[in-house]
Amino acid sequence: MAGDGIEKIGRRGRAAVVVLGDIGRSPRMQYHALSLARQASLEVDIVSYGGSVPHSAVIENSSIHIHEMRQCPKVPQGIPKIMYPFILLIKPAVQFLMLIWYLCVKIPSPDVFIVQNPPSVPTLVAAKWASWLRSASFIIDWHNFGYTLLGLSLGRNSRFVAIYRWFEKHYGREADGALCVTKAMQHELAQNWGIRATVLYDQPPEFFHPTSLIEKHKLFCRLHDDLSHPPAIKDCVTTGVQKEANNSLMETLFTYQSDTDIFLKTNRPALIVSSTSWTPDEDFGILLEAAVMYDRRVSAILGEDDSTADSSLWKEIADGRQYLYPRLLFVITGKGPDKARYEEKMRKLRLKRVAFRTLWLTAEDYPLLLG
Repeated sequence: MAGDGIEKIGRRGRAAVVVLGDIGRSPRMQYHALSLARQASLEVDIVSYGGSVPHSAVIENSSIHIHEMRQCPKVPQGIPKIMYPFILLIKPAVQFLMLIWYLCVKIPSPDVFIVQNPPSVPTLVAAKWASWLRSASFIIDWHNFGYTLLGLSLGRNSRFVAIYRWFEKHYGREADGALCVTKAMQHELAQNWGIRATVLYDQPPEFFHPTSLIEKHKLFCRLHDDLSHPPAIKDCVTTGVQKEANNSLMETLFTYQSDTDIFLKTNRPALIVSSTSWTPDEDFGILLEAAVMYDRRVSAILGEDDSTADSSLWKEIADGRQYLYPRLLFVITGKGPDKARYEEKMRKLRLKRVAFRTLWLTAEDYPLLLG
């Protein structure tokens, strides 16, 4: 960061965190806001789209103020391809005007703008202009390269991708400072973009901790219907566990309650958690291939063939039978454009010992599941 940029921070006691996206789906930017409010004692203005609910620690912090922008209408289905270039020009223009209005008028003048990239256009342009108009520092948090994501949909040789890359590189170099998520990205920024970035690894906040047995049981009770009885799905973890008349659960997929004590079930499935934005740059086909390999390998080791009825196997497991190799339950969290396509692929696999659940967890339940 430039020396004059450092001197500006703290002068007004205020910072702005800018996300041209759903802040509830940007945990890293939420953690930035919490750190600025708690450790630096700054007032923090978050400028973003709405949608998902941020973590309660963000919402309940009196020093953090969330300003939700209106989103541009979605492009109608079936629109002629000849209209795409106009949409690619009009949408960023509208977003740019919206950002300028919020960053220069709606929020108080900050000491620093901390901007998530991507998206790069028009976010970096608007943030740079706002920092100049309001005499503030401008810091970019590089999560990815925007032009590469655009290239996945338009093609690497698209003229729009080349223009996008120019804007991303030019305004990226205009920033007073840069953060990034990996050393590989730090090297790429330094070697090919002329940008000196500091690697800032995500550090888990205090609400990420080992989950106690009681917390596990309560969590799996809340998620019981989503995990054990999802609509129109029957697999190795759809059990016969039902809620009692008082709407309480004594038993879940992973735990059971005896009197006042909680215990882990011996034949519980192995839980694998993954988060994704369901975008083309994340190839979930690799995970599906691994799941198929595991399922076939276990069947071969146990001498099972295609004549072995899935329902009989699942009933034995539900009745408490233990196997040397556990069932696998993949819980995949996130929202994004490719979610429905991969859900359809998962349904068609029809595996004996592997099940998939795609969930959107609350900001409070996600740390508990990881713990």
